[in-house]
Amino acid sequence: MSGPARTGTSLVFAEYHLFQITDPDGSPADDLGAPPTGLVSACGGAIEVHTGIHTGDVQVTAELHSRPPEPASGWEEIAEISCHSPSGDILVAPLMHDPVDLPNLAAHGPGSYRLRVHARGRDRAIDLAPDGVVEHYLIQSWPAPFQDTLLVKATDAYGRQVRARPADDTVVIDHEDSLDTRTGRERDILRRSHR
Repeated sequence: MSGPARTGTSLVFAEYHLFQITDPDGSPADDLGAPPTGLVSACGGAIEVHTGIHTGDVQVTAELHSRPPEPASGWEEIAEISCHSPSGDILVAPLMHDPVDLPNLAAHGPGSYRLRVHARGRDRAIDLAPDGVVEHYLIQSWPAPFQDTLLVKATDAYGRQVRARPADDTVVIDHEDSLDTRTGRERDILRRSHR
């Protein structure tokens, strides 16, 4: 890819303070030992972006790059996470719905990528379900080998609140709680919403 970055913008429905970045053919992220950024994390093999609102639409812009861009200016929180795409499709999606119409974040096919997630507006309606869009996100993507999760900029109160939460204890689940089933995914969402 040369020249200006390819971009796209769409509304994404956030539920339980989250939307996801997923690969339809497997787990794009390893969630073992990653430090909390308060913005983006790996959980259950998916990448989760933490929203200040509990439920509602957020605006997400995806930018595809061939090499690392500079972090964009004017954002309150910025964090980076590595991921791997077995299929060559890294897609932005609500928790329990189909992916939204945004460019594929794995624009160069299967392989390793770095995602830089930017956020602003997360303090405007914490824990609420606003009627309009109050939060905006920018996801920059480029091919890159694995690197540790990185918090680039941290200025919003919601991110500070998420980073201050104690680490989750390991939970043993039975087959009905498996994240491969709809019931298991719903139970997982309910468990996380109560924390």
